[in-house]
Amino acid sequence: MDKTNFDLVILGAGPAGMAAGIYACRKQIDTLIISENVGGQMTWSSGIENYPGYIFISGTDLVFKFEEHLTRFGVPFIFTKIVKLTRSEDIFTIEADDGRVFNARAVIIATGKSPRMLDVPGEREYTGKGVTYCATCDAPLFEGMDVAIVGGGNSGLDAAIQLMRICPKVYLIERLDKPGGDEIVQQQIREASNVEMLLRTEITEIHGNGFVDSINVRNIDTGEMRKLDVKGVFVEVGLVPNSKIVKDLVRLNQYGEIPVDCAARTGVPGLYAAGDVTNVPEKQIVVAAGDGAKAALGAYSYLIRLPAYKDWGKKAKC
Repeated sequence: MDKTNFDLVILGAGPAGMAAGIYACRKQIDTLIISENVGGQMTWSSGIENYPGYIFISGTDLVFKFEEHLTRFGVPFIFTKIVKLTRSEDIFTIEADDGRVFNARAVIIATGKSPRMLDVPGEREYTGKGVTYCATCDAPLFEGMDVAIVGGGNSGLDAAIQLMRICPKVYLIERLDKPGGDEIVQQQIREASNVEMLLRTEITEIHGNGFVDSINVRNIDTGEMRKLDVKGVFVEVGLVPNSKIVKDLVRLNQYGEIPVDCAARTGVPGLYAAGDVTNVPEKQIVVAAGDGAKAALGAYSYLIRLPAYKDWGKKAKC
């Protein structure tokens, strides 16, 4: 793409980013979407039953529906990683890791969240080689193998429910003295003969030979070490907001989220945020999509009040 100047650049293509793109294009805003992938966390879900209009739909199918709708309007996409966002004289400059630079009068941050890492030896080395952050995506790959789940919250319990049906042995590792999550799910796991809960326990190292073959765990109270022979490690210890690119423009909250008001404004003129990267509660697909629409409408109201730039370049086709 030769064009580098846009009225609006949307960073992220999950439900918030794609909804923002649809609304922006319907308002005939000169728009570009930049993202490393399409769908965000929606792709992690094997089944969605609470999105209006669908009794049941898989995450990947819902992503396809969003993408199909967005493509219908011809919104341009670029797949790359953004490394820097700055603002000078009412113009935002967006720098990608491939060296490309884009300018925009307004920006919507819809970058979502990423899995929190354990930061233990072997984790990065074996990510994608036995270490995974999405049980919904990857559980079927480990059928017939012994696995470990790190994290006893709702996501960890959900992973255990999936894996205990297809794996001979499942270790559920939790630092606290009891798992969190729904009690009814906990009870199902306690009754499963192939699930062993290791409470007050932490993982210290991941081993392998090209692929994970074991992990070391330590009892927090006694210091006792134990080796577990597993082929898969499912990390379910929460998510972190992808907000680093705005930390010099916006004061993030204690969780690293971008604070926004009821109109998705960040407090920086022309800068909006939507979806799970913000402090808006209830991280749901339908909430993120609504926030994305709100952000696009807010950006439109901001843009139409700006003076026109005669040399801004050819308008993108929407």
